[in-house]
Amino acid sequence: MEELFSRVLDVIVRCRDCDDRKASVRVSIQLQPTSSNPNPQRRDLVLKLTDDKDPYFLFSLSVSEEDFQSLKVQQGLLVDFSAFPQKFIDLLELCSSEQCSDPPRFLLHLTCQSLEGPAHFSVVETNAFKHLNHLSLRLAPGSDRDVRDHLAACLSSVKAEKQALDVKLKKTEEDLSRQLSYAQQTLCERSKELEKLRSDWSHQTSSLSSCHADELQSEREKSAELQLQAELQREELQSCLTRLEESCRDLTRDKYQQESALRDLQTKLQLADQESQRWKQQCQTVRRENSRLDSELQQQQSSVVRLQTRVAVLEQESRDQQQLMRRTNDVLEATQQQKDSMKDNVHSKEAQTRKLEATVKSLSEELLKANGIIQKLQAEVRALLGKVKVKNTVTVSQERRLQETSQTLQSAEKLLLDTQQQLSAKDLQVEKLKEQLDVTVHKLNESRDVLKTNENVISWLNKQLNEKQLNEKQLQRSPRSHGSAECLQLGGALRLQHPAAPLQDNFLSRTRTPGLPAAAPPPATTHSGDSGGLDSKYFERRDAGVPVHGVSATLLHQDLPQRAKSSAYFSA
Repeated sequence: MEELFSRVLDVIVRCRDCDDRKASVRVSIQLQPTSSNPNPQRRDLVLKLTDDKDPYFLFSLSVSEEDFQSLKVQQGLLVDFSAFPQKFIDLLELCSSEQCSDPPRFLLHLTCQSLEGPAHFSVVETNAFKHLNHLSLRLAPGSDRDVRDHLAACLSSVKAEKQALDVKLKKTEEDLSRQLSYAQQTLCERSKELEKLRSDWSHQTSSLSSCHADELQSEREKSAELQLQAELQREELQSCLTRLEESCRDLTRDKYQQESALRDLQTKLQLADQESQRWKQQCQTVRRENSRLDSELQQQQSSVVRLQTRVAVLEQESRDQQQLMRRTNDVLEATQQQKDSMKDNVHSKEAQTRKLEATVKSLSEELLKANGIIQKLQAEVRALLGKVKVKNTVTVSQERRLQETSQTLQSAEKLLLDTQQQLSAKDLQVEKLKEQLDVTVHKLNESRDVLKTNENVISWLNKQLNEKQLNEKQLQRSPRSHGSAECLQLGGALRLQHPAAPLQDNFLSRTRTPGLPAAAPPPATTHSGDSGGLDSKYFERRDAGVPVHGVSATLLHQDLPQRAKSSAYFSA
């Protein structure tokens, strides 16, 4: 049996005992072999009208080729029997397409005296003038045997559909379980990798932050100590300058006091030489520390680059996981739709089963076998409902797991964003450290220039002292008359040359002028006795002035730019 057409159409039912009503009727057209003729090429056209909601509603008509000839003559048809099924289907298609229009052009009418008697099925075209009847077929109501056959066919189709749904549902469940297991395994692996990276990154970050915090704290403490020591040194230098000026004025009056002052200066000069050597060593340690810091910065930059690459890989894996989750959600939505449709089918089958049970109770003893079959079908339907409930619980649990997985992925994305922000903050901190290092190197160069200027001033003072010593020796060898005059001249020169303020301004002008030569000549008003009687060994190179004990290399590095503003012996 070949089915050509099967669709639910709107049909206007007209009955003598009731009002006209519109019903949804399934119209089926089939071709089946003729029972009276064994020729397989000759087949009859079978038309059936059924209602999916009412199992007792059944009208049928079997049209053979001989019956069609009389129908053709009666209704004036212009087609042959071979083309009649397709033309009839075309009319039904027109009726189906006109159902949504208002008013419809093509209508289907079912006219009968009663639902138990014969009925006329007509295809009517309506226009403004009249109703045109294109085709009218006389249908016979279904007998008990026809109803039984129809119900058996419906049950067999329901059973086949149920088996197909079972197979499809089982296959879908296997696919979903396999995809879910794969997704869970992948997610577990990615979670382990992410946790490992997170622990490594936190460990490195904590170590770097603690190291930098300790270094900053130590630098602050050393800077405070160095500033305090610088103030103390300035005060000591000022007091020392005062004592030196007093000793220079007392040199002309007391030779013995001059010798004692010279001995004190010798001891201080030795200490200053030792301190100068210590400063040089500390400068070397500062250079080594700078080189070490450069290497550490390069290592930190390489580690930051590696972390950035790992973060990019994690972001790509996260995007892949999101795509996989979207695909899984699509599969779950399709499964949910299938489940809903299956529920609707189960409900409709339950209604049909209840109606079938009522029909079987009203039948005679000949339908006892059909009762057994219906009971078996009911048991199968109950089993199917139980399976559907189990699948629903499984689907709900899977949706809950998917929600938890999506939440875990969102938290992982937040952690990745926090990691990127912290890495950018570390990059900024590294850049600041580089800038501080450049400033420190610049200040160290300035301190070297200041030391060089101080060396030039000291060499000039040594030269003045040597000239003064030569003049004193010449005065001792000359007569007393001339010696008294020379002493008076020397005393006036000393009074003019050695006041505190002019001498300090002279040194400051030489230390602060960038264009001053390495060994500037003395002013024109100075006398050969300006050195105050000090030996040249007391004015050798003194890079630091008063000795400072226990100063680290980092403190020295930060203090040198501040001392560049004054000379080695006079404050700014």
